[in-house]
Amino acid sequence: MMRIAVVSHVRHPIAPPFMGGMEAHSWHLTAALVAAGHDVTLFASGDSAAALPAGAKLFPILPEHYDRCFPWHDFHGTDVLNAHVDAGFARAARALVDGNFDVIHNNALHRYPPRLARVHRLPMVTSLHIPPFDALRRAVHESAAPWARFTVTSHRQLQIWWPDGSPPEAAVVHNGIDPSDWPYVPGGDGSAVWAGRITPNKGTHLAARAAALAGVALTIYGTIEDQGYFDRDIAPLLGEAIRYGGHLQGHDLAAAYGRASVLLFTPCWEEPFGLAAIEAMATGLPVAAIGNGAAQEIIGHAGIYAAQDRPQDLATALLRALTIDPAIPHARVLAHYTLRHMIDGYEDQYAAAIAGAGRHDVPDVTFPPIELDVAPPPRQVVHA
Repeated sequence: MMRIAVVSHVRHPIAPPFMGGMEAHSWHLTAALVAAGHDVTLFASGDSAAALPAGAKLFPILPEHYDRCFPWHDFHGTDVLNAHVDAGFARAARALVDGNFDVIHNNALHRYPPRLARVHRLPMVTSLHIPPFDALRRAVHESAAPWARFTVTSHRQLQIWWPDGSPPEAAVVHNGIDPSDWPYVPGGDGSAVWAGRITPNKGTHLAARAAALAGVALTIYGTIEDQGYFDRDIAPLLGEAIRYGGHLQGHDLAAAYGRASVLLFTPCWEEPFGLAAIEAMATGLPVAAIGNGAAQEIIGHAGIYAAQDRPQDLATALLRALTIDPAIPHARVLAHYTLRHMIDGYEDQYAAAIAGAGRHDVPDVTFPPIELDVAPPPRQVVHA
């Protein structure tokens, strides 16, 4: 058994219905580590407590997720939001230094944790779930050490983060799901589904246009993150054949996948992985996809691909994907993307980080200065 800290992003609570893949990943990782017999403390927003996995503890980085008071679309990059989040991570940093954890799994997007690990020789595995942005890229590239390791979710992301060649401390660990949560249901009613956060970089409008061109019924599921985008680019396309089905998670979303016959997956950015794709694939849905980022690497022969700027090609891909045997996507998930595969990969990285902390051939460093909160951090650790 190990004492493990899981540090999460704090834009949203780590609680279902999950706002996105990062939140789902942190929750399921915590639950799986507890189930494997580890003593796990989740560092997250305080309003994650209501759905804390049984047996886990919670350290509140912030009292509540920051998007409630500082919506990302309005405050991203502002001094007020940066100061608010920095203060929370400074308190969390002190708790991580003092917490006597065997290993820390960092799922956050904040620059403090990787540097904290490097400076304080804390065994840490940082999972990079998004393409690099400047502050985090600098922290990552400054912090690699035998005890400060990094994982990405695809080989494509390995190239994006380290275009000149990845260091020995970096590895690919694919995201994983529990197939029992996404039951295999071959067949379907001939319709398509799209699921995710409804925001421009997820390309929901492309799915609606392609379905309309192909004459295939489509149901869109997900939280409306950008209301203006939804009203402008999606609502005018809704009708009898293309509809919005609300924000579903877990069993309800799995049942919706089971009723359909194909998934539309439409990333308009450098897609790092595609958790929605493998969840749908587990139920037997082939995929018609925009081939950005790691989409083709992850979906493989379970999908047909089109370019982002060719709606008619995506419509054609949709019709072709309907001919793929449902057993193909299901088998691909079982072979590569189960929770067991993911946890095995992480446990290998944990062992390497712990062993690395004992090496004496790598000198300690004193950069960069991290202003840890010198006042006693909030100790209201919550038990599930």
